[in-house]
Amino acid sequence: MQQLTPMDEIVLTERQAGVLDAVLRLLVEKGDQLTMTAVARRASCSKETLYKWFGDRDGLIAATVRWQASRVRVAPIDRAGLDGATLTARLEEFAVNWLTVISSQTSIALNRVAIGQAAGRQASLGAIVLENGRFAMGRRLKPVLEAGRDAGLLGFDDTEAAFRTFFGLVARDIQIRLLLGDRMDLDPETIRADAVRATRQFLALHGATTTSTGAAGS
Repeated sequence: MQQLTPMDEIVLTERQAGVLDAVLRLLVEKGDQLTMTAVARRASCSKETLYKWFGDRDGLIAATVRWQASRVRVAPIDRAGLDGATLTARLEEFAVNWLTVISSQTSIALNRVAIGQAAGRQASLGAIVLENGRFAMGRRLKPVLEAGRDAGLLGFDDTEAAFRTFFGLVARDIQIRLLLGDRMDLDPETIRADAVRATRQFLALHGATTTSTGAAGS
């Protein structure tokens, strides 16, 4: 049995996770004014420990972004036995996790800081967010899309284009509205409904005939 498992996971001790929690809180409070000293003070640990665990400030922020992004998961799938129902469930699960993460206050704060830096000379955070956020999401889901194509459940020529289509159907204008301060009511029920809608729309565009029929009848 050949399985596909999520990529770009980050494994942390409880103490390290507490440090990254402190980073997220400080980013919400202070934005770009994040320092190793402030993190050490908030997390009640030494700067030496931070450097040992995460390297420099960019390494610490990269670990924080990866940890936040690791919450967007795809459960393992069996290539040999992949069917339409399983593929649909995995896509919906991914979309739910994705929307839950990007609508959190910490993700909104992180992205606002990254966008602010991108307009100036210090664009390192933007690059970190792109590499460990959006691009990592693509690396995580693309193998699932390709497995669906190999199983005859999906049809597309370019994996990146297919992923971007799914991304657009899931995110729509939600992220930009949140970044601009729109107080959207994204409760779990709304997020689940949006994930189901986006997945059905994606399957209508890229699903094989049997998949589209099954999704419509579910």
